[in-house]
Amino acid sequence: MAFQPIYDAVAGRVWGYEALVRGLSGEGALEVLSKVGPEQKYRFDQDCRVKAIELASRLFPAGEDLKLSINFMPNAVYEPAACLRATLGAAERYSFPTTSIMFEFTEDEEVTDTAHLTNIIAEYRKHGFTTAIDDFGAGHAGLGLLVEFQPDLLKIDMKLIRGVDSSAARQAVVTGVVGIADELGITVLAEGVETESEFLFLTAAGVRLFQGYWFAKPAFEALPDVHRWSAPDVTAVA
Repeated sequence: MAFQPIYDAVAGRVWGYEALVRGLSGEGALEVLSKVGPEQKYRFDQDCRVKAIELASRLFPAGEDLKLSINFMPNAVYEPAACLRATLGAAERYSFPTTSIMFEFTEDEEVTDTAHLTNIIAEYRKHGFTTAIDDFGAGHAGLGLLVEFQPDLLKIDMKLIRGVDSSAARQAVVTGVVGIADELGITVLAEGVETESEFLFLTAAGVRLFQGYWFAKPAFEALPDVHRWSAPDVTAVA
């Protein structure tokens, strides 16, 4: 696992860290996942969760209120309550609070059964987990999925973020997504921020949470140093 910070521009501090799958030679998540067959998905998903919690319990500074964000594959979850046993067991074993865990699913994996996904989210929330849609705007479902259920966080995909400061089309889409999320009580996170200009436009648009190389690159089984920026003009959200 590698860890990349999620930065809170209103508070001027790290909000949490996303755990990212890496190969032993530094291979990215897509390359690793391409080698996981359908019959291995469930076991792989479970093992990744446990490993992320184990590392976070060791790496996160004591006493700091930080979220651990874990990706999961909805199509690998056959029964929500049963599939959470390993996660809950790891949290108890490593004394890691479940309220500090966020599960995010990516639109890159097509969700064939939205009712099943809704059941997953309901079960996760029952245990105090935060939920998020990853890569929003670049996957299979988009706004149609958002109508079916509302997560706690919405992560806008980097394809919409890249060059947003100089693209009227991207600005219109991002501003629209932020407005919709605000109406639904969802916090927005911008992924893949790489420049100060992107950051400044996004903070002015009302985005509070950020990920990207502008703040820090992922670090393998470690917490990277973070380039800290404050955005006092952003309206705070709950």
